[in-house]
Amino acid sequence: MARSIARETRIDLDEMLEFVRPRHHMLLSTTRGDGRPQLSPVSGGVDELGRIVIATYPARAKTRNAQRNPLTSVLVLSDDWDGAWVQIDGDAEVLHMPEAADGLVDYFRCIAGEHSDWAEYREAMAIQDKSLIRITPTRWGPIATGGFPAEIAARLDAR
Repeated sequence: MARSIARETRIDLDEMLEFVRPRHHMLLSTTRGDGRPQLSPVSGGVDELGRIVIATYPARAKTRNAQRNPLTSVLVLSDDWDGAWVQIDGDAEVLHMPEAADGLVDYFRCIAGEHSDWAEYREAMAIQDKSLIRITPTRWGPIATGGFPAEIAARLDAR
């Protein structure tokens, strides 16, 4: 049986954004006050300006951490556990209501499309006192897949 071979594909910004747009399962890494990472599973998308957008609440650790230190990383996963992924590093901006309202509309659109009643959606975001984290990518890794290193897979397949 042929082994799955790990792969890395170097990409430019446009290719990275195209890879991320249909993928909404992410792990957000922010930095705690003591310098250790804080990882949060989140749903996210890409807005029209190519920023990663994540809805949250003001009191969440990820929100407080991103406000204190905007250096963040996002690991974007494929829906399939064995699928490809990419890590994106960037600078975060945190918006709170009411300034977050337009960004939350962008967030919804890039994940789910058009809402049936935008006034209702905006009201719900205000009642929930939602916040928005927007991350401008500054660097990103290759698109990667898991598996064996090629030379090990060949050795195993030859047995």
